[in-house]
Amino acid sequence: MPSNNLNHKISIRFFDDREVRAVWDEENSKWWFSVVDVVAVLTDQDDYQKTRNYWKYLKAKLKKEKSQVVSNTTQLKLLARDGKRYLTDMLDYNGIIVLGKTFPGTKANRFIEWFTYSDETIDGKSKTKAYALFESSLIHSIEIGTTKSLQQIHAYLFGGLYDFAGQIRQKNISKSGFQFALAQYLDNTLKKIEQMPENTFAQIADKYIEMNVAHPFMEGNGRSTRIWLDLIFKKRLQKCIDWSKIGKNDYINAMIKSPKNSKEIKNLLKNAMTNEINSREMFMKGIDYSYYYEEN
Repeated sequence: MPSNNLNHKISIRFFDDREVRAVWDEENSKWWFSVVDVVAVLTDQDDYQKTRNYWKYLKAKLKKEKSQVVSNTTQLKLLARDGKRYLTDMLDYNGIIVLGKTFPGTKANRFIEWFTYSDETIDGKSKTKAYALFESSLIHSIEIGTTKSLQQIHAYLFGGLYDFAGQIRQKNISKSGFQFALAQYLDNTLKKIEQMPENTFAQIADKYIEMNVAHPFMEGNGRSTRIWLDLIFKKRLQKCIDWSKIGKNDYINAMIKSPKNSKEIKNLLKNAMTNEINSREMFMKGIDYSYYYEEN
């Protein structure tokens, strides 16, 4: 039985655009997953109360059947959308697989396939590195708001995964028809961005938008630059972004518009500001959402 220590590593995975929250148990070296989140996924239910009621009914049924799922359930406090922590039923990896098999249909099969998939991709490995950044000496030592600091973040996230980790690109790149800054002018472009002021929210947001247009790396720009942005906010305004408050589609659409009209992305960022700058949970959640934005 894990202790209800609030310093657990928190992780959020996404299945069909729905959150599945998880907590790392240091003592037993394993993840615990929110049962209610999994039930919401498998029943395609948005109403939290209905999901809880369904789990209550299913729990009683499984208990009657003497299923190990119930006896293997533990309770941990998880942060809810209202900002409070509530005791939540949790199951470990094996428990979630058994639970998934109690649901009929192709969705349950897809969920189990997704859940048991081992993410050995570049993104999966990079995400593990991003989690570790919170405890690294780098995060406390880098200059804030410079090109060099962005290169250091990129090198940390993708070192050993891309041979160009931390290196400014020498080729032109585009995405969905949008041409990012031309490689031949990139050095000058980055110098200009570096000199942009970062004393107010609007100035920092403008600097972020320009860095996104520059897109200095061949891959991994968004994931690196969102961390870079948060570090500027932390130093200059003693704030950071709660990325879980910004939906994936809203973020992507606002960033596409931002070179011509920055109002939308600025509103999204401003409404998601928090003063929890030292919260490990906030940082980890930010990484989960940041990588989720990049999933196809």
